[in-house]
Amino acid sequence: METPGSLIAPAAPSNADRTRIDCRDKALKYAALVALLLLPLLLQTAGTHWVRIADTCLLYVMLALGANVVVGYAGLLDLGYVAFYAVGAYMFALLTSPHLVDNFAWIAAMFPLGLHAPWWVTIPLGAMLAALLGILFGAPTLKLRGDYLAIVTLGFGEIVRILIVNLSHPVNITNGAKGVGPSDSISFFGLDLGKPLSVGSYQIASVTLYYYLFLALVLLTVTICHRLQHSRIGRAWMAIRDDEVVAQAMGINARNMKLLAFGIGASFGGVSGAMFGAFQSFVSPEAFGLQESVIIVAMVVFGGIGHIPGVILGALLLTTLPEALRYVAGPLQTLTDGRLDAGILRPLLISLAMIVTMLARPHGLWPAPEQAKPR
Repeated sequence: METPGSLIAPAAPSNADRTRIDCRDKALKYAALVALLLLPLLLQTAGTHWVRIADTCLLYVMLALGANVVVGYAGLLDLGYVAFYAVGAYMFALLTSPHLVDNFAWIAAMFPLGLHAPWWVTIPLGAMLAALLGILFGAPTLKLRGDYLAIVTLGFGEIVRILIVNLSHPVNITNGAKGVGPSDSISFFGLDLGKPLSVGSYQIASVTLYYYLFLALVLLTVTICHRLQHSRIGRAWMAIRDDEVVAQAMGINARNMKLLAFGIGASFGGVSGAMFGAFQSFVSPEAFGLQESVIIVAMVVFGGIGHIPGVILGALLLTTLPEALRYVAGPLQTLTDGRLDAGILRPLLISLAMIVTMLARPHGLWPAPEQAKPR
């Protein structure tokens, strides 16, 4: 039997408590920001390889956040998300490399010194083209759900990759399987991110400069996703995700909301692709296979579907785990005299880690608070 005292609601925190909590949160945010700013400089002392891994992590965080708009917010299982990544990368490569000038005389006549489009042209174009492609992909799938939607979007992603491979004949647009490059690096006010920066006797590597650019874009993407999640549009997406019939009965235009999710999510993929093209200075179809789409969706589900911190955690773990397992698979291969192939053992260990984690935490490593509550 409940006592009268148990029915009394807990006291609300006082203004002093709220101020203390706000100060603590701000201090943690500033400390995390300082740590992120110092991270590449510390990693650089051990070699640029680890800074490059950090850059790749940030790229995948942007991709996972974009996929989370479609998969996490709107509940649309998109297995062709890598197509938007490819569109952004090829848009950047074609507009900044000598490929088009070398293969089209009329372009060479208009731009005798080469295209060399600036970043403030290539990146928005990549985002807009990817968003348009996302809407075109999404339109035929509006009435599909679940496995059927996944199969159709998977087919769309493969169509884009195969189209890139075959657009070298009869007119050489994408250079087929050979890829396009070298692309120009990104420059800001005379600072070329493709070249090391010397500050006195200290030299900041090119990959470190790209790290700061990617970090700024990740912070911008997180801000946009957070605003979308708590906006009227975000609430409409989540209503469609939870029950589309009820959402339509409440006056939500499911068709327009789904197309908007496809377009916005695809635009993030286009920006990430443009950054990938600038960072690698070369793009080829092998980088945009089916495995990339699967791993991007796995980052969203593994971290915590629909939850921004969880998605970031999933992207970081699934990007760094293959590199960390090099130090496990290599010694095991040596220990067994080569009977265990490290190339096979690493994917096996990654898969086992994901299976065990998902069995222990079916809602992801860091799920949204409403999903973490026991029912």
